[in-house]
Amino acid sequence: MKQIQILTAATLMSLLWLYPVSPVAAQSSQPAATRPEPIKPIPLEVKLDAGKVALGRKLFNESKLSSDNTVSCATCHDLSKGGTDRRVRSVGIGGAEGSVSAPTVFNSGFNFNQFWDGRAHTLADQMDGPVQGAVEMGATWEGIVIKLDRDPEYVAVFKKIYPDGVQPANIKDAIVQFEMSLSTPNSKFDKYLRGDQAALSADEKEGYRKFKSHGCASCHQGVGVGGNMFETFGAMADYFSVRGNVTKADFGRFNITGKEEDRFVFKVPSLRNVALTPPYFHDGSAKRLEDAVEVMGKYQLGRKLSPGDIEQIVKFLNTLTGEYEGKPL
Repeated sequence: MKQIQILTAATLMSLLWLYPVSPVAAQSSQPAATRPEPIKPIPLEVKLDAGKVALGRKLFNESKLSSDNTVSCATCHDLSKGGTDRRVRSVGIGGAEGSVSAPTVFNSGFNFNQFWDGRAHTLADQMDGPVQGAVEMGATWEGIVIKLDRDPEYVAVFKKIYPDGVQPANIKDAIVQFEMSLSTPNSKFDKYLRGDQAALSADEKEGYRKFKSHGCASCHQGVGVGGNMFETFGAMADYFSVRGNVTKADFGRFNITGKEEDRFVFKVPSLRNVALTPPYFHDGSAKRLEDAVEVMGKYQLGRKLSPGDIEQIVKFLNTLTGEYEGKPL
């Protein structure tokens, strides 16, 4: 029954994006900026506390946040690699291997929940997982406070910004402020959404049309082009039985809720800057973007996408690469 409901929702959503106003209006030459679209552009500016962002940036790159002073947040979320480490499995302290591929930290402030299984509702809550995780950073907030309190530079900066100085809540707040600054606006596609018809080539526009008409936009929409809902991985076919070697991490939301209907359910990932963040999916099983699109067609849409469809959709996905601090990623 659940898969029938998912199919119905996906079908209705795909029809909505294909015909946003009416069949006639959808084929009109009306500028994209004035038509209802499933995807919204990233705001060009995000107002944040500059002092907290600067402190958060330093902490994000600070290996003292790990028990053995070898791993920082940036270890798994390298901004030069699209906010990921481009590994099938991320590596923590002592070379310990995690169970999933690290999602990007870019635009994570737009996510409705954090982690693949959505177990954290906020960026501050998310931090507890890797910092205290035995195979990630293996630390405690109390131990981190002790280490930072020994550093006069940190003590001075914290005291200037936070009256109570170095405290777990303040460490989290500064890092969250930095992470909120990691938005990547002004992609080619954002320019198109704002009315610049010349921002996209004919193939890129056709790729976007197919992205909507095939049903991709039923899950990948909003500012993040995803990151705002849960979905079963394998809604139209059994992905995991075909892939084999099922692990606990593959159970997704089931590990959090214990509900059978949440088995194999994951947060839909954001597709912002997706061309920069291989390998794809929680299991890192798709090495190329073309592979990921093909898998999504088969298991999420129940479609065998043609090579031409895949090529054009990938061209569209490449237009989602934005800018960070005014420079192209």
